[in-house]
Amino acid sequence: MDEIRRSAERPEQATRADIPAVAQDLSDAFSNDPHFDWFLRADARRKRAREALFRHMVGVMAWPDARIDRPAGGGAAAVWLPFEWLKPPKLTDELRNAPVIIRATGLTRLGRMLAIRAAMDKAHPMERRHAYLWFLGVKPDWQGMGIGSRLLRAGTNRLDAEGLPAYLETGTTQNVALYRRHGFEVIHEAPPAPGAPNMWHMWREPGAG
Repeated sequence: MDEIRRSAERPEQATRADIPAVAQDLSDAFSNDPHFDWFLRADARRKRAREALFRHMVGVMAWPDARIDRPAGGGAAAVWLPFEWLKPPKLTDELRNAPVIIRATGLTRLGRMLAIRAAMDKAHPMERRHAYLWFLGVKPDWQGMGIGSRLLRAGTNRLDAEGLPAYLETGTTQNVALYRRHGFEVIHEAPPAPGAPNMWHMWREPGAG
């Protein structure tokens, strides 16, 4: 485990060939996430749908714009996206993404996914160039061992050197505490829709934490 922690401090950048493993690690890491639990379909196909959704998000929606940091051998990943990625999507992109999203939510929960997306878009500050931490996840067996914190520190150190602020959303108080230790501060807090779990929106200035 010490070797894995050291590897997280000096992560590799994922290649195209690593995308299936990255997607699987993140799917496992977010298996109990409050927001994914709220909008994912509730039937026996949930696990498979979540895995397919992560393969699409990481391998199609984010790639090749994302910088994906991971320990050698995987097991965890941090997906950083540039400010420019956040432009409104093209209609062709929306049509390409729709079937995967509908399979992930089912028709009964599609509205929940759309509500979360709208709330995230509305709260995301767009006045300044920044890096967006779209996902930070560690597979369940490795959680609580400092791997995610080391991956996060590697990312914020890089951004400090570049003079870039950072932004993220999270859905648990435990994660809020983690991100605060690394210089992030809450700038907005609210459930993205009636009945949804709370969401914290956090910003970090270069050099904080």
